[in-house]
Amino acid sequence: MVIAGAVGNAQLLTAVNDAAARLGLSIGLPLADARAMFPALSVAAMDESADQALLEQIGGWCLRYTPLVGLAPPDGLTLDITGCAHLFGGEQYLHRDLLQRLQRFGFAARAAIADTVGAAYALARHGKTTIVPPGGQREAMADLPLSGLRLDMEIIAGLKTSGFTCIGALYSLPRAPLAARFGTILWLQLDRALGRHDEAIAPRQLAPRFTVERAFAEPLVRMEDILIITEELAARLTLLLGERGQGARRLTLLLFRLDGAVQSLTAGTSRPLRDAAFIRRLFVDRLTTRDCDYDSGFGYDLVRLCADETENLDAAQDGLSNGNDAQALACLADRLTARLGKQHVLRLMEQDTHTPEAACAALPAQMAREFAPASLPPQDTLLGARPLRLFSKPQPLDNTPMATAPDGVPLRFRWRRVAHEVVAHEGPERIAMEWWRGEEAPTRDYFRVACKDGARLWLYREGLYGKAAEPRWFVHGLFA
Repeated sequence: MVIAGAVGNAQLLTAVNDAAARLGLSIGLPLADARAMFPALSVAAMDESADQALLEQIGGWCLRYTPLVGLAPPDGLTLDITGCAHLFGGEQYLHRDLLQRLQRFGFAARAAIADTVGAAYALARHGKTTIVPPGGQREAMADLPLSGLRLDMEIIAGLKTSGFTCIGALYSLPRAPLAARFGTILWLQLDRALGRHDEAIAPRQLAPRFTVERAFAEPLVRMEDILIITEELAARLTLLLGERGQGARRLTLLLFRLDGAVQSLTAGTSRPLRDAAFIRRLFVDRLTTRDCDYDSGFGYDLVRLCADETENLDAAQDGLSNGNDAQALACLADRLTARLGKQHVLRLMEQDTHTPEAACAALPAQMAREFAPASLPPQDTLLGARPLRLFSKPQPLDNTPMATAPDGVPLRFRWRRVAHEVVAHEGPERIAMEWWRGEEAPTRDYFRVACKDGARLWLYREGLYGKAAEPRWFVHGLFA
């Protein structure tokens, strides 16, 4: 079986299985030639998006070995295991465990451990050495083909034409002539592989600030057991957070299943949190939501709890008699958010603007850092009363109203196909828009009017006479 896809204007083989490789087929061979050689060949179409999704899934599973996992498409992963190998008994045991598990999942994989990304890349694809001793990448890479340096095919073809077939042939050459012909990328890639030039790994996600985990010889299946372990891990996590004076703002629970699937559950908090029982309660609410696809399958063999975001949290003593209403409200917001989602649990927050419809915004409740009542300035007695109901979008009048003066209050107007006659009014209250918005936001004159039919409305005129070509009138709210 082979996989073929469009490369440029040609259909080429992009992958072959072992049986096809034994027949002499290789990546890059035209599909027409392969079918001419073997008419019964089984061909599958290349699907780059599916390959990328599978690589992402395997990368998520590799988080059991290290939090720093980078993608090396189309078929590779880069794991930074610095400081992690001892958790598995050493590099040799980590290497063996990784390949054995991938083999049980049905994948053919090769892996190599080295000081540099470039050396590990070359050895995993072309070498026989699996673990390179510190500083030994030069000797280990000497006999490997030039394709191990991650160079363009044109550069590799040019080097082969010049008589260079392996990486070791480049060690003693003068650099200037080859750099002038092939560019500096040749020596940059070689220096990266040899450790002379740093090469960073771009992880698929940032490493969490604090992490605790527990592995199991016998997998867990029941949700009740998962929650018990979650509270146990939360207790260990709170100890770590307390030692550093931190509190969690976002928590992630990772459940590693036996078949390689990884389930990730995230819960946010309104304020820094350091309470094991409440952390467990958050994930109880998270696991019972409709969008949670909890499926233990054959069970979980590793559970990890991470504090992805933290803030300073100093110890404080609560009062002996009065309850902490702000903390209780924050806890309620956290539980509702975990169950319903942050887009459904909102809180009205004041905004720094005079525009009535923008004076407050509905934001996710967890974005509010403090739930205690804010100390607002005293009410300005000169400010007019605001209507009980404010329209989110002002509604224009059906006609140009009749007024006693061009800039006065209207006497009669039509709104929602109903004629209204004004019997009493107050105003105007002038609200100027922000100066940086320019002419697109003209000044408004607001009037509180009482109509003969009992309606009490909040009207405003947009634009000033003498400055606007034709000022317009709107209804912005209703009084009781």
